[in-house]
Amino acid sequence: MQIVEPTPIQAAVIPDALAGRDVLGKAPTGSGKTFGFGLPLLQLVAEAEPRRPRGLILAPTRELAEQIKRELMPVALAVDRSLVSIYGGVGMGKQVAALRSGVDVVIATPGRLMDLMDQGEVALNKVDRVVVDEADRMADMGFLPDVRKILDLTNPKRQTVLFSATLDRAVAIVTRDYQT
Repeated sequence: MQIVEPTPIQAAVIPDALAGRDVLGKAPTGSGKTFGFGLPLLQLVAEAEPRRPRGLILAPTRELAEQIKRELMPVALAVDRSLVSIYGGVGMGKQVAALRSGVDVVIATPGRLMDLMDQGEVALNKVDRVVVDEADRMADMGFLPDVRKILDLTNPKRQTVLFSATLDRAVAIVTRDYQT
């Protein structure tokens, strides 16, 4: 992929993420956050069972969920891990089929993920690696109550990596309640 040197945010977060620590990163769009959280996640995530992913990346929009998937797919293939992006505005058929086959990492918007959980198509109790990307945008869009519900359903011993362009009060509360 012609990457020869990590960006500053990657150099700052990858060692701690690989060590299994919770990470809070503040970085603007275009700074390399996706590889900063994605490379350690794909290196460490275990193989999933049907309907029980092991890794979860929450994104505020379907465009970002799809972008994350596109960027991480070559790495996922190289390390024999599977990804699916889950978001509203499209049919659920392919998303449900991927979950039923056992996808290792789900990249999702909170609303569609909650819908699929309510339908019994996915359970999060095996998720032990979570990334919340653009947490400030999630707060601005009113998604933090859903993010909290989702995090409450994951493995309590999970690694939680959170990225945000700003660290305002709402993001600080999520950090306080869900990160060590």
